[in-house]
Amino acid sequence: MTLHCSKLLPLAVLLAAAPSLAWAQKTGKTGGKIEDAEIEIVKERVNQLPEATRNFEKIKIEAPAKQAGQVTYTYPDFKLPADRLNPSIRVLSIQQEELAPQSGNFLKGAIGNYGTFYGKAYLHNTRSETASYGLDFSHISSANGPVDKKNSGSSQTSLGLSGETYNGPMTLGAKLDLGRERYNFYGYNRETRRLPPPTDSLKQVFSRAAVKLFARNQAADAPLQYDFGVGFNYWKDNFQASESNFNASLRSGYTLGEKSRVSVLGDLSLVSYKDSLKVSRPFVQITPAYELSLDRLALSIGATVGYTGDTIRRAPQFNVYPAVRLGYTVTEDKFVVFAGLGGGLQRVTMYDLTTENPWLAPNQRVADTHRGPTVYFGFNSTPARALSVNAKVTLSNDRNLYFYNNNRRDSTKFDLVYDGKATQLINVHGEILYNAAEQVRVGFKADYNGYKTRTLAEAFHRPAFQSTLFGSYNMYDKLLLGAELYTYSSSYGSGYVRRLVDGRQLGQVVRPTDTVIDLNLRADYRIMENLSIFALGNNLLGRKYERFLNYPVKGFNVLAGVTYDF
Repeated sequence: MTLHCSKLLPLAVLLAAAPSLAWAQKTGKTGGKIEDAEIEIVKERVNQLPEATRNFEKIKIEAPAKQAGQVTYTYPDFKLPADRLNPSIRVLSIQQEELAPQSGNFLKGAIGNYGTFYGKAYLHNTRSETASYGLDFSHISSANGPVDKKNSGSSQTSLGLSGETYNGPMTLGAKLDLGRERYNFYGYNRETRRLPPPTDSLKQVFSRAAVKLFARNQAADAPLQYDFGVGFNYWKDNFQASESNFNASLRSGYTLGEKSRVSVLGDLSLVSYKDSLKVSRPFVQITPAYELSLDRLALSIGATVGYTGDTIRRAPQFNVYPAVRLGYTVTEDKFVVFAGLGGGLQRVTMYDLTTENPWLAPNQRVADTHRGPTVYFGFNSTPARALSVNAKVTLSNDRNLYFYNNNRRDSTKFDLVYDGKATQLINVHGEILYNAAEQVRVGFKADYNGYKTRTLAEAFHRPAFQSTLFGSYNMYDKLLLGAELYTYSSSYGSGYVRRLVDGRQLGQVVRPTDTVIDLNLRADYRIMENLSIFALGNNLLGRKYERFLNYPVKGFNVLAGVTYDF
């Protein structure tokens, strides 16, 4: 029962008078008479107070002082995956999202058409303030492929071990990665061969091993920041070729004051490559720079000094490039424009090349890319909450930029080819990303690469346009939906025919590859606390396009499996 405050006083008077009224009623026979009375209590009226305004800004907390952090402007260059354009598990341009794990460890297994088997294990210790360690295992194999079934099968297996400790003033850690990949040279001409060649004659196998030790300081506010690593990579193929790479890297910076610091970046690589010949390829590069922050203006001035042991195409072994960056904050935390001059050597190894194109012919001549001088400009912006828009234009002059062209003797394999002179390149890169509280994520990335070659007929197997449209939706950590659509414009390879003049000499015929349009969909559903099911549909448009000439990819393929968390 609710009483209005205006009724409280009369009611109190009546209650106080109740005993005397009762007493008067008893003595009324001798002199007094009580009239009949009725007390009415109104309870329909309700006390209603206006809703209080919740002010979360009563206590004003000053924003931390903005620090002049180093901005690294990377040269965007799409990798050129082979069969991995229809990947079974990975997303091209965004980290694969999973439903919220229960404990951090999980096992996955799936099967699909083309005789595909997939397995993955993620085993790590629980969160600790002193150390972390774990194991990652992944395997995917397809018994059959798009051409003559087993002749185009493939498999990839990898194992990673990692660990680091946080005791003391620095973080110490180590990583070990092992891998084995099996491919087949199935790009043969099926019209001229009466029978498919035996699978063993097409076999290519890569073995990989990489170990790395690293150290970095833990205190984020220390004047000296450093990240130092030293490692060793080993690679070999099925044709007795091998490569050993001892490498080291340094990323460091020292704060001079509130607005200035110096940084030093360094890389060292000593490659020993063995095929029909044995080649040693030393590489060293260092970039010292002075960085200054003046209110909205950020300036970095330095130089990149590099040396490579490669002598191919008479490119200079010793190189010096400017390292100048200028950034201006038009609107704080919303819009930044930048420009700069740069350049540098880019290390190229068979370890990396065979992840792009696994069908390389034996006895390749590998050379580091001389990228520069370069001019770039662009902007980074966050026009709205959860939305980021970035763009960059780069003009470059490259020497020893590699291209993939079909081998003259065996068109099922590819050679590394280089332009006799510098390759002029214009790159336009743009990306838009919307990320709403890790629930809805939508993005688009695109690159245009305009190559101007001097001695090569075309920029072989380097498409001019590449794009990726991706999105994911996480519904209450119960259902995860994802989609990716990627496109690659047509590029060029070579076919060879015998000239009619003598019937022997081979003539080159430049041929275009297919335009790539690839749609992938994914769904994960958690049916129990520790158990979920998932399905992946790859290349749903069913286009057996040729990213590399003579090598069609799988058509429509699906995977379905389960995930167990523990």
